[in-house]
Formats: sequence, C-alpha cells, structure tokens
Amino acid sequence: MRILGLVAATHDTGLALIEDGKPLLVVEEERFNREKHTKAFPRHALVEALGDDIADLRSIDVITTPWDEQRLRRTFARAITSHLPMSLALLLERSHTPQRNEIVRVSAVLRRKLKRLTQDRIPLPPIIGVGHHESHAATFFVSPFEEASILVMDGFGDDAATTIFTGRNNNIERHWHEPMANSLGLVYTFLTQYLGFGGFSDEGKVMALAACGDDSYVERFRDVIHLKPDGRYSVNFDYFSYRTFGELKPFKQRFFDVFGPPRKTGELLEDRHLAIAHALQTVTEEAIIHVVREMEKRFPSRNLVFTGGLALNCVANARILEHTEMKRVWVPPCASDTGAPLGSALWHYHQTLGKPRSYELRHASLGMEYADADIAHELEEAGVPSEIMEETELYERLARDLADGKIIGFFQGRFELGPRALGNRSILADPRRAEIKAVINGKIKHREPFRPFAPAVLEEHASEYFHIDQPDPFMTMAPWVREEKLDIIPAAVHVDGTARIQTVSATNNPHFYRVIDAFKRITGVPVLLNTSFNRHEPIVARPEHAISCFLRTGMDVLAIGKHYVNERPKAAVSRAKSLFRPGPI
Repeated sequence: MRILGLVAATHDTGLALIEDGKPLLVVEEERFNREKHTKAFPRHALVEALGDDIADLRSIDVITTPWDEQRLRRTFARAITSHLPMSLALLLERSHTPQRNEIVRVSAVLRRKLKRLTQDRIPLPPIIGVGHHESHAATFFVSPFEEASILVMDGFGDDAATTIFTGRNNNIERHWHEPMANSLGLVYTFLTQYLGFGGFSDEGKVMALAACGDDSYVERFRDVIHLKPDGRYSVNFDYFSYRTFGELKPFKQRFFDVFGPPRKTGELLEDRHLAIAHALQTVTEEAIIHVVREMEKRFPSRNLVFTGGLALNCVANARILEHTEMKRVWVPPCASDTGAPLGSALWHYHQTLGKPRSYELRHASLGMEYADADIAHELEEAGVPSEIMEETELYERLARDLADGKIIGFFQGRFELGPRALGNRSILADPRRAEIKAVINGKIKHREPFRPFAPAVLEEHASEYFHIDQPDPFMTMAPWVREEKLDIIPAAVHVDGTARIQTVSATNNPHFYRVIDAFKRITGVPVLLNTSFNRHEPIVARPEHAISCFLRTGMDVLAIGKHYVNERPKAAVSRAKSLFRPGPI
C-alpha cells in the first residue's frame, strides 16, 4: 500500500510518500524552488519523488490531502456571512494570504494539475481529503507511545483552532475543539505582525524576543486571552476584528489604545515592544498549560503528543513538562503544516484502513540524499577545490576546527523534514565562546542579535547540562540550562537561561554524533552550537545550495559529503553572489 500525501493551494506545499505505514520520503517544495513557505504547486517535490515524468505515480494507491473540503466550505461560508456586509472582505485572498481561495476545492485542483503534469497519460488514483487537525493528530501513529493524549493547536484548520484527541494503538478519537476564530495561533501571528515581523513566518523571533521583556504588560494581556472553566479559553474580540476582515484589519482601535501603535519593520525595538512580546508569550504559555491540565483530568494518559504550528513554541513545550503532570511530551519535527501531507497519509492508512502500526519516527532524515559524485561535480562546476577524507579523519578534523573557533557548514546524508536543521544541513560552532553568537548573527546569518542558537548535545549527557529527563531529537524544547553549566556553554544560552536543545543519538544521527563526540574528546564538552544552514532563504537541500551559501557567507569550512573545503576562490565567490536570487521570505 503506497500512499502519497500532497499539499497544494496553501502555504508550505510538499508531499509525503509512505509504504505500508512507513514514511519513505517527506519533502517541502520550498527546499527546491527556494521560496520560504511557498504556496506553489509541489512540482519539484513530485519530480524528486516520482521521477522526471512522474511515471511512478502508477505505483500510488491513494493520494491524500490534509483538508476536509466539505467541512472547510461550511466553516468558510459561516465566516463570510457572520458579520455581513463587512465580512465579505474574507472573500479576498489578501485577507488570508497563507491559503488560496481554491483550498475549498483542493482535490479538483490537485486532479487538474496532476493531469497537466503527466500530460494526462497516467490514470490518477483516488484523492481523499482528511481533516486538517486529524492530519496533525495522526503523527501520533509514528510517536513512541501506544496511548497518549493529543493536543493540536495552530492558526486554524477546517473548523477548529484547537482540538483535543486521544490515541490508542491504531485508533484516534476526537473529543472537543475550539472554533476557528478562537485561535491562540492567529493571535500570536497578528502580534508578530504588530511587532514589525512577518506573520505566518517570524513567530519564532517573537518567542525569542519575549525573553528580553519585563512583566509590565502581562496583566493587560490577560484581558486579551481569557481562561475559562474546563480547559477552555476565549479570545477577547473587543481587541480584534480579524473575524470580519482577516489580515486586512486584524485589530480594533481598543488594542492600540491599550498597547500603543504598531512597530514598523526596521524601527528600533523599544522596551514596550519587548514587554508586549513577553506578555504574549507568557499568556500563551498559561493558556496551553490550562488546556493540558484539563486533559490530565479527563484522560488517564500521562503521554502528550503536541502538534500543529503552535507546538513549534519550544519554550511553552518545556513549560508543559515543568508545570503539568505529563511525564513525556512528544512533538514531531514537522509539527507545523510541513507535516500535514505525512499526517494525512498516516490517518488514511491507520485510522481509515485500520492497519497496524509498525514504525516509530526516531529521526527526521526523510528528505533527499545526494551521491558523492554529484557533490564532486557541483564543487567542480563552482570552481571550489576540496580535500577528500574518510569519515573518521573528516570528523576529527572538524572537531579540531570547531575547538579552534572556526564556523562550519555541515552537509551530510538526507536532509531533514520540517523547519529545523538537525545535523544534516547545519552550521556548527563552539558553544564555549560567548562571542561566537555575534559572529554568526552578523557575519553569516545576517539576522537579529537577540535570536539564540540551539545546543546539540549527546543524548547520554543531556541531563548533565539541562533540566530535562527525556530525549528531544527534534529541537522542540527549551529547558533551563543547569546553573553550573551556564559559563561552560555561554553561546548556547538564551538571555533567560534557557536553551532550545537537540539530543543527538549515535543510532539515529550517526554523522552528527561522531562530530560532537570528537569535539568532546578534545574539549570535554559534549555540546555543539547548531543553527540552520541558510541565509535569508530556505535551508539548503542540494549540494549546489550548500556550496553557494558557503561562498556567500563568512563560514570557515564546508564539510559536504567526504569533501573538506576551506578555500573561497574570488571568482567562485563573485559568481555565487551574482547568481543568488532569494525567493520571497
């Protein structure tokens, strides 16, 4: 049984291919067309998965998509007619930029575009819609749990912004939901825009910024989000008008009266902005914990699967472990809509067809891998000399370079699914050097100085450095750094004493593990600084992306396959800069 999950007509388009319940490939279109959060039809991803002429589509039994069209049409119709005539503004795509209007007939869109792509030479398999939150919840089927409570929170799905499920074996049951407009995710996104950042993309910046603010706006923000009995919450629409106008006019005047005018992009960040970010994060955490505590009362499991876009809030995730009775919290690496095609395929296989579970998602390396011959060809094309090394020699050389303060681009194996670089497409540095943060932010990433970097730690040493007692291979938690380790890894510690960690296992991520282990043997520290391999673009996927990024930035070394690169010929640098055309961000 081969199932192809497809996302189109919305942001983060891509696909997932599973066979008998096992994911074979999960890729986002943005990795190939180089446009962040792209809404483009996943043509490049389909070619990568099924061949140049999409001939392998003949082997697909079912195509799934993570939207229930009928449910979505009903919800959309209610939204448009709820506050007439003004709510007719929701018909404009500018009012909901992450989705095209054609999302309400996504199966027909997929059928038409697939026929065009195959020139109508291949019969299409059935196309089945799966509920959006059901698709998110279905990552339970590849979680480490036989039974768990499941919390889905995002901007919105077919009819909900928050949904509670429980999972047991190969069955998921839906219990209750909050309606689409009552959305913590949308509030977070619109506050991200209010603070001068990009909505539906820069929420992580606001999460980082929140640690820099004080409590001066927290009490006022508790009037924006009300906590209600039985785990419920409500957005106070005295402050918001997005139910009527969407993105065209998300705020009412009362919001500006209480919190002040919005910050324009590029304006100096003031203490007020920091405090509002802190208030948003604090009240969001309180609301999430409020919901989880009700789940503890209603359901016996102390395992939690948390997914949907809001589950990328790694600070809130760590607070769930700290302030609730949940013993284990599992967040998939593709908690956002990057994981929706995988979830829709898993839902159909396990929930609809009743097939047993046989696969656990222990690593995120489900993208494409490139042969050493391809890497050598791209280096030659770029005019970049390299030295070929065996793995042991290469990893020991990299560890020495890192200990000497060099910054390394690391490109190995299959690229990761989801928005995090987890050691296969990463930029690495020494966490012992506090100054390295400013170097990477200014010289390489060209991003805001308040944004932290993630410490990747050998799994068996995680609890020595951080207040955490569960693995976190997908960089989804930001626990406190142990006090005695703060001065040992200062570059990896955020201003509030937390760190968004990644635990690295020898079994599930052997390349990355061996580099960190070699660094530990030299320095005694089993931790490396890890950030995504990119600059104002999607994370690199192909060898040519990595080579271009290396040439355009101030990295010292590129380790790509077996190739060690530490030279930047001027002609190669000039050519890389002239050819680089970043997509919309």
